[in-house]
Amino acid sequence: MTIWEMLAVFAAGISAGTINTIVGSGTLITFPVLLATGLPPVTATVSNALGLVPGAISGAIGYRAELTGQRRRVLRLSVVAAAGGITGAVLLLQLPSTAFETIVPVLVTLALVLVILQPRLAKAVQRRRERTGTPAHPDGGPLLTTGLLLSSVYGGYFTAAQGIIYMSLMGMLIDDTLQRLNAVKNILTAVVNSIAAIFFLFVADFDWTAVLLIAVGSTVGGQIGAKVGRRLPPAALRAIIVAVGTVAIVQLLLRRYG
Repeated sequence: MTIWEMLAVFAAGISAGTINTIVGSGTLITFPVLLATGLPPVTATVSNALGLVPGAISGAIGYRAELTGQRRRVLRLSVVAAAGGITGAVLLLQLPSTAFETIVPVLVTLALVLVILQPRLAKAVQRRRERTGTPAHPDGGPLLTTGLLLSSVYGGYFTAAQGIIYMSLMGMLIDDTLQRLNAVKNILTAVVNSIAAIFFLFVADFDWTAVLLIAVGSTVGGQIGAKVGRRLPPAALRAIIVAVGTVAIVQLLLRRYG
């Protein structure tokens, strides 16, 4: 890489770390930059996954106050996320690079609709529970487990907009604040990225320069994102999720059909 390409990758890492902590979809910043430096798509995907691990951990640490009292929930959901993440990492090396590109925009669009409707859906679910006398499941129940597993498979494969899908599922199925759910999302993202990264270290090609630049940049960005994200009211956080998700859909569609 030239010095200018290195600076661009580093800056992309900061941006990705910041936006991943607040919302998700940071890969849509780093991935095109890595491709622009001349890296092949799979090598860029693997290098990106490795580089974003420190940023995910940094963001999770920044949200540690919101994790209070969620130990059991985080442990249970992390096991599901890890299983999905390793599956997605294996699929990345086995399937053609276009395998997920058709379905992903549909998934992200559905996730955004759920995020927008989340307050109404949550109230409807709460009314149904009160009417039937069914207590709320603290971990979202089987439906969240299934959705989280499938989302984590996708996350291990590519990661773009993974956080948005997590937030839509948890927001609909867990009775808790968006900020506390965002803290859980950061942990789950860190788990998926880490498990995929460990797998890639042994079986895939990657670029160490790109990995290190993104790692340092995303670590800085994770702290920035935590400081900004934790101050956002629910409506603002939801608006940012929708805005970033819309940009993600456009980028994904352009990559697929442009």
